[in-house]
Amino acid sequence: MIGAPEGRAGGCRCHRQRSRLAGLLAAMATLSATMAGAGPGFEDRSADLPRHSYTGGWEHFVGGGLAVLDCNGDAHPDIFAAGGSSPAQLLVNLGDLTFTAAPLEEITAVTGAYPLDLDADGTLDLYVMRAGPDMALKGAGDCTFTDATEALGLPTSDAWTTAFTAWWAEGDPRPTLAVGHYVDRNDPDGPFEACDANAILHPAPDGWTSTPLTPGFCPLSMLAARDARGRQTLRISNDRHYYVRGGSEQMWDIAEARFLTEADGWDGPMLWGMGIASRDLTGDGRDEVMLTSMGDQVLQIARPDGSYAPAPFSIGTYAQRPHTGEDGRPSTGWHAQFGDIQNDGRPDLFIAKGNVDQMPGLAMEDPNNLLIQQADGTFIEAAAEAGIATTARSRGAALADFDGDGRLDLVVNNRRAPMEAYRNTTPGTGYWLAIALAQPGPNAFAIGATVTVTTASGRQVQQNTVGGGHAGGQALPLHFGLGAATVAEVTVTWPDGTTTTTRTDSLDKTLSLRPAR
Repeated sequence: MIGAPEGRAGGCRCHRQRSRLAGLLAAMATLSATMAGAGPGFEDRSADLPRHSYTGGWEHFVGGGLAVLDCNGDAHPDIFAAGGSSPAQLLVNLGDLTFTAAPLEEITAVTGAYPLDLDADGTLDLYVMRAGPDMALKGAGDCTFTDATEALGLPTSDAWTTAFTAWWAEGDPRPTLAVGHYVDRNDPDGPFEACDANAILHPAPDGWTSTPLTPGFCPLSMLAARDARGRQTLRISNDRHYYVRGGSEQMWDIAEARFLTEADGWDGPMLWGMGIASRDLTGDGRDEVMLTSMGDQVLQIARPDGSYAPAPFSIGTYAQRPHTGEDGRPSTGWHAQFGDIQNDGRPDLFIAKGNVDQMPGLAMEDPNNLLIQQADGTFIEAAAEAGIATTARSRGAALADFDGDGRLDLVVNNRRAPMEAYRNTTPGTGYWLAIALAQPGPNAFAIGATVTVTTASGRQVQQNTVGGGHAGGQALPLHFGLGAATVAEVTVTWPDGTTTTTRTDSLDKTLSLRPAR
């Protein structure tokens, strides 16, 4: 490893120090040059997946999410895949990006799922979204899950659930849940202008109590996180195809239990909102937010005054049309996720693309995007170069280190087409750290914490959240690429506001952190 201590034997100490410094600088220069010259690459490992696809009619035009978690504690991320009219599947990771279908009761009508600790027992469970009554699957820590919907007191209805997020209020024994409902299928005047009411589920002694959250404008993604003001806010991304008029993207202040307005500096755009990806791209501690849609994919830049501004077109993230082929019609974006593909310290962006079904005004051959961030903060399309520009109707997806080599791999769930898996084989990647958080008490996974990693090349910040994406998310250690940096300072701001700081030169590993108390 670069910077490892020298042995005792041989030569003048000052000469050894000069040699060591020269070697370090040369190695860093070589690594930087390699990283700058090497583009991203992926190996198609789809054939190693059990066959699975997301199927169904109108109720499954949307959804198709993936929940990614380590459900048996072996440090290999596993996958719960929504199936729509087909049964959902639990895919257990055997290592080296190979999976096996694990036993799971047959559950259909699943639109997506999110992993979280619903009952505060320190083991991850699954909130399963459905076109019909949602379900709580209780995890046993060995990749077995049982239906605990009734036992945990989860309120259910026949609504069409298409969005979900959760957060922990201080002192609560369980998380607060926000559930987004799409079109009211029982409205005789629907589907247009027939968006259903959303719900906030508050912890109660015997489970949760449900409170309507209105108005609802047909959400397809929700995310509870600190906004540009630094306050915990519920962001709701809505599909204007069905709300038609009077709606927009929404922001709901969690502490004050109210929607933000223009008086708060919030001017919600109106778009065909499909997914949310949130990541601080500038190192100022405020998350930028990507909103996927039909046509433009809108990146909102967080500003110091707590408001947002649309990114300039020149940044390269709008990805409004297919980047391969001759189809010039607008693209349709679904799941989006930031992740550092090359471990160079700059988050990149994956966007799953695909026609809703047969919408003639939108591209039919619509390749997924892999937008690689450059040193100047702009993004360049690299999906075709990387070998992942497939044109199935993609929906849910996940960037995660499935094979444990420190590089983020990719899994994509497709509508009426087989699921895909790709191993990240990018050469010359930088160093990395993964940060796993744990704390005592009911919020064992420290949801709401913020992790700041500082190196000689800059500062990166990630929030530990549940939600976002399109119909699926992750409960994994937070991944940071470090580039050529060999020392990192890691500061965790825990949910209660206390902080701990760790300095490490032991890189390319998962660092498990707990509060200092």
